[in-house]
Amino acid sequence: MIQVDEYEAIRRAHYVDGKSERQIARERGRSRKTVKKALENAAPKPYERTIKQNAPQLGNYRARIAALLVESAKMPRKQRYTGHKIYEVIHEEGYVGSESGVRRYIGQWRHEHNRPEVYLPLEYDAGADAQTDWGEGDVIFNGQQQTVQLFIMRLCYSRRLFMMAFPTQKLEAFLEGHVNAFAHFEGIPHRISYDNLKTAVKTILKGSQREEQSGFVAFRSQYLFESHFCTPGQGHEKGGVEHGVGYGRRNFLVPMPEVSSFEELNALLLSKCIADDGRQVHGQPVTIGEAWQQEKGQLRPLPAQRYACCTTRQVQLSPYSQVVFETNRYSVPAEKGRVTLTLRAYAFQVEILHQAEVIARHERCYEHGQDVFNPLHYLSLLAKRPGAFEYAKPLREWRAEWPAVYEQVLAQLRETWPDGRGIREFIDILQLHKQYSRELIAQALHEALTYSCVHYEGVLLCLNQLLSPSTRPSSLDLSAQGLSHLQQAGSQPLNLQQYDLLIGDA
Repeated sequence: MIQVDEYEAIRRAHYVDGKSERQIARERGRSRKTVKKALENAAPKPYERTIKQNAPQLGNYRARIAALLVESAKMPRKQRYTGHKIYEVIHEEGYVGSESGVRRYIGQWRHEHNRPEVYLPLEYDAGADAQTDWGEGDVIFNGQQQTVQLFIMRLCYSRRLFMMAFPTQKLEAFLEGHVNAFAHFEGIPHRISYDNLKTAVKTILKGSQREEQSGFVAFRSQYLFESHFCTPGQGHEKGGVEHGVGYGRRNFLVPMPEVSSFEELNALLLSKCIADDGRQVHGQPVTIGEAWQQEKGQLRPLPAQRYACCTTRQVQLSPYSQVVFETNRYSVPAEKGRVTLTLRAYAFQVEILHQAEVIARHERCYEHGQDVFNPLHYLSLLAKRPGAFEYAKPLREWRAEWPAVYEQVLAQLRETWPDGRGIREFIDILQLHKQYSRELIAQALHEALTYSCVHYEGVLLCLNQLLSPSTRPSSLDLSAQGLSHLQQAGSQPLNLQQYDLLIGDA
């Protein structure tokens, strides 16, 4: 089959240069029939099968396949007949042909019977609507590839996008995403559209009615937006954010970011969202950022108080001064533990409270059956039982990562007081972490070794000197005040005969 550029050359040779069909065929090595076809048409016609491919084995099974396809269209979207399943059905009924023949006929039938879906073009008022969805993306966390959950909210008028990564799609992450999106938009849209996700919808009722989760209703009560839930299986009802999920994944996560924490990843995503303000959407007269400037005055104002995006539980203290949440065990200060405590689980951290006082905070663990220790929680208990120093699990984990200077100080204390006082003195030094940073204490330990004052009081003195360094007073310039004759006072040589004047002639 010749290409369009050769068609042009043949037509130019005949209509411009005046060459005959015979001459052109001879010069170009083409048949007269091919040359004639080129002269009749400016470009090659697309290939069309003139004779339908025969599929004798299908025979009467065509009607059966068509019936299965009609039945499939009425079934739930994720439980419809596939080409392979239809092949299995008719094969059990006696069909002996190939699966490829079945698939080919299914393609032809759908092409003839399925009408393409068309949608209404929509226009939104400023500040009126936003759409929210979840997606997934892969990033490199500390050298390992990991799938993260992506919360996306998109303003319908300006197309401004907000994306934030979480380890999970739980309620506390869902609400945290909202709060940060509202902060990014500097206001709250009047209505937000969602899928029927479990964090917001408890039960889908008849029509557009929904029984919503109480935690979501309480959140909405503070921010006072309306929620709209799409018809099940009709994702096009919030096509803007569906597009936003794919756009953000392709443009914000390619190539895969290499990060060490969710904090670093979310700072990167936020910077990408802000940079996206400079983009101009096709068909819009202004950029996303300029449209948002027009829109944000129409958004609802942010409330004075930020919502606590957490799940609250009553928990029991174990004999090891821990509480359990989602199979993981979180430590509590031994001196503050009570039988019953309150736990607040946020997307990235866990707080443990006694009455209104927060007595412990931990980074939230999403693994299973893990111990999450803060070694400082056990120091008061260890001070009473110094013999357990070598075996206490929280101290062993801490010891594996603390600076080498800690071991140097511990070795010197043991050498100075081998009777056990050295361990107790070291535990007292570790207690200083409740007041001072690790970096400052490590520096104080180095100075204590330098000044040979390796004990609790010596380390505390070094800490105070680091926090309030003494400054040497500047010398007084007496000459500027006309008292240059006193400039050498205190530095002149001693004259011991002056003492004789005190005792006279005695």
